[in-house]
Amino acid sequence: EFIKSCFGTVGDLTWGWSLIPFLVIIGIFFTIVTGFVQFRFFGRMFRVLSGKNQSGDPNAISAREALLVSVGGRVGGGNIAGVAVAITLGGPGAIFWMWVTALFGMALAFAEGSLAVRFREKTAEGNYRGGPMTYIHIGLGPKWTWLAVLFCLGALFSALVTGNGIQANSL
Repeated sequence: EFIKSCFGTVGDLTWGWSLIPFLVIIGIFFTIVTGFVQFRFFGRMFRVLSGKNQSGDPNAISAREALLVSVGGRVGGGNIAGVAVAITLGGPGAIFWMWVTALFGMALAFAEGSLAVRFREKTAEGNYRGGPMTYIHIGLGPKWTWLAVLFCLGALFSALVTGNGIQANSL
C-alpha cells in the first residue's frame, strides 16, 4: 500500500495538470537560449531531407534515413492512441495544446541531440557511444555520476519491465 501511494504521488506530479505547463515553460526557455532554433532552421530541414548521402561513404546514412530511424524510435502505438484519446476527450483544445507543446518541444529535442553529440565518447573500435547517461556524467562532471547511474537504471527498468506493455495497453 505504501509503494502504491508513492507511485501514485509520483504519477500525479509527473503526469497531472503540471506536465503541460512544465514542458511549455522549459521549451520556451530552450527556445530563447537556442535563438529560436525551430524557426531559424525550419526551411533547412526540408532541404536536408531532400538531399542524398553526400559523404561518399557507402556505410554512411543520409539525413532522410537518420530522420526515419529517429521517428521510428520516438513514435509508437502509444503516441497514436494517445492523440486519438486526447482529441476524443479534449476536442479542439487538445489539438491546440499538442501543437504548442510540439512547437516548444522541438527546442528540447534539439538541445538533447546537441548534448548527445557534444558529449559522446569514441570507443576503442572507433564507434561512438553516448546518450543522456554519458552527457550527464561528462557534461556535469564526476560529482553527478550518481544521477547518470540513476538515469541509466531508470531507463533499464523501463526497457526491461514496461517494454512494449505500454503500447500494447494503449492498443
